[in-house]
Amino acid sequence: MKCKHCKEPFNPVRFNQKFCLKDECVRVWVEFEKTKQWTKRKAKMKAELMTIQDYLKIAQQVFNKYIRLRDKGKPCISCQTTPKKENAGHYFSSGGHSNVRFDEDNVHLQCEACNSFLSGNLIEYKRHLKTRIGHENYILLRQRAYAPKKWEIDELKELIEHYKQKVKDFK
Repeated sequence: MKCKHCKEPFNPVRFNQKFCLKDECVRVWVEFEKTKQWTKRKAKMKAELMTIQDYLKIAQQVFNKYIRLRDKGKPCISCQTTPKKENAGHYFSSGGHSNVRFDEDNVHLQCEACNSFLSGNLIEYKRHLKTRIGHENYILLRQRAYAPKKWEIDELKELIEHYKQKVKDFK
């Protein structure tokens, strides 16, 4: 086996030893281990400082990515054109209707023009949403939309992992 620092051959004393026992290599090894441990501690401290808003932002990004993959190849739900820039458009806004923020019936592929410049183009969105999910599911979606929802960090962590797995399954 060759030393990771000096590149000279050596016989390891432990099964996962990557550095030889020369003074210079041991110093490099110690620094390497300190850096590795600091990286782990820093990641743990950063995770402890995250707020619900941070988790909501991450969950929204992962969920939107899933929606864009799920609806890939479909037209914009509002204007029925092929989107140049794909967005995940919410029928019931995520800010005002937190309960359906991550509801797959509420979010569909939308073009940048409809989502950003026409504020969702909701009249056309509603018309095409009913045909896509069905009238009965639309009524149920409306009922869910007006129920209050307060997200918990553990709930958001589960949601993030769930949609990360769904994104991975698409690829």
